[in-house]
Amino acid sequence: MELVAKLDEYGKPAWIALMVLGFIVFWPVGLALLAFLLWSGRMGCHTHRGRGRWQFEDKARDFKGPRWRDWARRQTSSGNVAFDEYREETLRRLEEEHEEFKEFLRNLRHAKDKAEFDQFMAERRRAGPPTAPEAPEGPTPQPEG
Repeated sequence: MELVAKLDEYGKPAWIALMVLGFIVFWPVGLALLAFLLWSGRMGCHTHRGRGRWQFEDKARDFKGPRWRDWARRQTSSGNVAFDEYREETLRRLEEEHEEFKEFLRNLRHAKDKAEFDQFMAERRRAGPPTAPEAPEGPTPQPEG
């Protein structure tokens, strides 16, 4: 791993040179290096504001926030004011139900975890305190001396 750290110090040009050299020497080595560079994020452009390797999950989260919903609603007017009001009310109600359901699931997970922990503690109490290991049976060896 010292080689990886050293190449990281030199930056992208060192990785690219090593990859090209890998293709020249034996093409599967170059292909493996290319896959490693893409997978590890070393060839990223670093314009994703610190999101790290898993950009797509973070970008998907950007579309779930209230700012996105407000913007999307403003952009999609049907032209019928009554329908737009009905749609807004329905979406607001669905969002509230969604939040309530997420809270319900959180409470359900908490209750399940607590029940499992309580069961573990009850079993532990029934087992009693840990005992010291017993001495092996048979004659005890006498020290020579």
